[in-house]
Amino acid sequence: MSTPHTTHPTLWPLRFISVEAVSGLVLLAAAAIALACANSPLSHAYESLWQRRLSFGVPFLPAYDLRFWVNDGLMTIFFLLVGLEIRREIHDGSLSDPRVATLPIIAAAGGVLVPALSYLLVCILAGSVPPVRRGWAVPTATDIAFALGVLSLIGRAPPALRMLLLTLAIADDVAAILIIAFCYSGGIVASQFLLIATGVALVLLLQALGVQSALAYVLPGVVVWIGMLRAGVHPTLTGVLLGVMTPVTAVFGRRRRQRSTPRTGSSTALDAPRVADPPVVRVEAMLHPYVAFGIMPLFAFANAGVSLKGLELGTGAPLAVGAGIVLGLVLGKPIGIMLAAFAAVRLRIAELPDGVRWRQLLLLGILGGIGFTMSVFIANLAFEDQRLLTAAKFGVLVGSALAATLALTLGRSKSAALKLRA
Repeated sequence: MSTPHTTHPTLWPLRFISVEAVSGLVLLAAAAIALACANSPLSHAYESLWQRRLSFGVPFLPAYDLRFWVNDGLMTIFFLLVGLEIRREIHDGSLSDPRVATLPIIAAAGGVLVPALSYLLVCILAGSVPPVRRGWAVPTATDIAFALGVLSLIGRAPPALRMLLLTLAIADDVAAILIIAFCYSGGIVASQFLLIATGVALVLLLQALGVQSALAYVLPGVVVWIGMLRAGVHPTLTGVLLGVMTPVTAVFGRRRRQRSTPRTGSSTALDAPRVADPPVVRVEAMLHPYVAFGIMPLFAFANAGVSLKGLELGTGAPLAVGAGIVLGLVLGKPIGIMLAAFAAVRLRIAELPDGVRWRQLLLLGILGGIGFTMSVFIANLAFEDQRLLTAAKFGVLVGSALAATLALTLGRSKSAALKLRA
């Protein structure tokens, strides 16, 4: 998959950090504008914009609203970028050690279980009726885009901490998708996995042939995306899948085999074009500014506009919903992540990566409490009662805002900043 080499290797880390910092501000600004629009006289125009249905003439794909194309279409590119980062780190970075790579997966399991139990505990203590308990999964989700945006505002955190957050958030998303599929919908359509397998096979075939053009991989990627959508799996995971499949060497497939066995007088090994960087690096460098300043702010503007019209917290059921969600996000998430991680390290199942300490892992746990869009999505599935749904959305906003504030306070405090840079 070839793209122009636009960034000098020695300047890439500095450019990456500067783009991340500025894009975090843009992301939060877009979210604030959306929230203001949704709770102002512009609310009708705001919702009408995102409910406009579009069809791009793709076979077997009906028309969807504009918000769907942002959340499930454009965000696939964001997840592709995440997958590329993880692939690079698995190859020669902080996740190359299997015990380190296992840590965020185990931590994510704790970050799902404890918030769910926290929510149910609040419901039991409040004596709530069964419809209220259906919201147990709302505080289990992590919004990877907003969590990364807040992390970018903290400063120079260790790269390994970012990788842990990415891996944890993806594992968290997979858990949320499984919860939605088996608890809030008709389940996963297994027959559509044949379509996913076909797209993956096409990608592997192109790689085996040594095809470098990025455009050649678009059609197989679309096939995988449609298969994910039709199977009931969140299609943005297509990006992660394709990202971790991206080659980490500049020459791969058939060309790599030719280079490894050159014959005297043969030009195949000598005439193969030389590529400066492997596809995983070149595609990441190409996509990063577009994702940071285009896709992520658009995602924030499309999803942060949560209307609080009709909010009632004076009665028992809505109050239990809101309190349970806030407790799950603000306390349940970091406690679950820290307990699971601590147990995994003590049992020698996993270990902390170099440069990451327990205080920094606490920061990661707090960032995991930024549920936001995925939490709101689960709330829409869990509650039919409009009073409970509005209380749930309010709880998600408050809990996510508190988690973000706590993360910024901890990360930017003078003592913590020294430890983050250590």
